[in-house]
Amino acid sequence: MEAISDLNTFAKILTAKGYDGYFHTQGAYAGKLKASISEYLANSPKGVVKQELLLTCFLQWAGEDLPRVECLMRVKYLNGKFFLNSMEVAKKDRYGQVLKQSELTDLSVVTAPKAKEAIAMVSDAPAQKATSQNRRFKH
Repeated sequence: MEAISDLNTFAKILTAKGYDGYFHTQGAYAGKLKASISEYLANSPKGVVKQELLLTCFLQWAGEDLPRVECLMRVKYLNGKFFLNSMEVAKKDRYGQVLKQSELTDLSVVTAPKAKEAIAMVSDAPAQKATSQNRRFKH
């Protein structure tokens, strides 16, 4: 686990890895990563800020009727520093039922997978077609 000294660096690294969509912090405070966390911290009474933040976002969304990929990050917040603790990536159907899920633990912001890699962990591998052996060159 690696400490990131401030919110700017934490958000910059995750955004560079493709986590550039909208987040919810603690189930509320929708916005881009930095804005969502900042709003949560600003609206929490002093001394009541939780030490573990729960960040959620969609990594892949193609509409309400299609499967989606959701990401849930558990981030420790101690003395103004952020530690990415674990990440859960789940592919869900349109009703919210989990189709495939992957959980990563003992992470840091630096070792976290890129968003595309996280999507690939829960996506179905593309089916490969077997080529027909009857295909020959015609004279």
